[in-house]
Amino acid sequence: MSNLVHLWAIFLGTVIGLLPIINPLAAAPTFLAITEGHSEARRREQARKGCLYMVAILVSFLIGGSFIMAFFGISIPGLRIAGGIMLAGIGMSMLTAHRNTASDNEEHEAARQKQDISFSPLAMPMLSGPGSIAVTLGFTSLAQDWVDYVAIIAGIVVVALFTYVTLRVSGRIVRFVGPVGVNAMTKIMGFLIMAIGVQFVVNGVLGIATDPELLRSIKAALTA
Repeated sequence: MSNLVHLWAIFLGTVIGLLPIINPLAAAPTFLAITEGHSEARRREQARKGCLYMVAILVSFLIGGSFIMAFFGISIPGLRIAGGIMLAGIGMSMLTAHRNTASDNEEHEAARQKQDISFSPLAMPMLSGPGSIAVTLGFTSLAQDWVDYVAIIAGIVVVALFTYVTLRVSGRIVRFVGPVGVNAMTKIMGFLIMAIGVQFVVNGVLGIATDPELLRSIKAALTA
């Protein structure tokens, strides 16, 4: 009985821990903006693939994340800085995007249909960014055997299903917003994404600057 309660606690903890970080409700407007011009079927495909990639990324870090990060010498602040630079670049491109003229509209539409945003930026870093990866890595300390890992993976899958349903429903908003509204949303979300990216970089730098080992090294150097 106690083992069942432990598994249930790990499962709920994973769902409750990941949902605020991934925040699919906040990701829905951004998803609409970066899939502007896509058909409903294409947007549905991108959402499904993005959620599958998200599960694959988080499960990969859950199983081998600590080893991978230690092997390559990657820290959580380093992940935040890298993800922040990527997000800032995406936001800047959305802010500076210009409407195409009617003469090349057909070519633009074909190019957008070929564009695949399911892995980047949707799955990485929007859904499975540094925050959700850090939360997933944190749950490895609670896992005692393989059953606990199954419970954590089940929690990740539930969050991915909720995210997929949210992104699916968000596509219906396009019919009410219209092209002008989507263009305005693209600019607004581009600014917000760029701001989030900059904040990721700031948090990463602060994480490095407040690292206890670094502070001890500085203190030792000053007192030497």
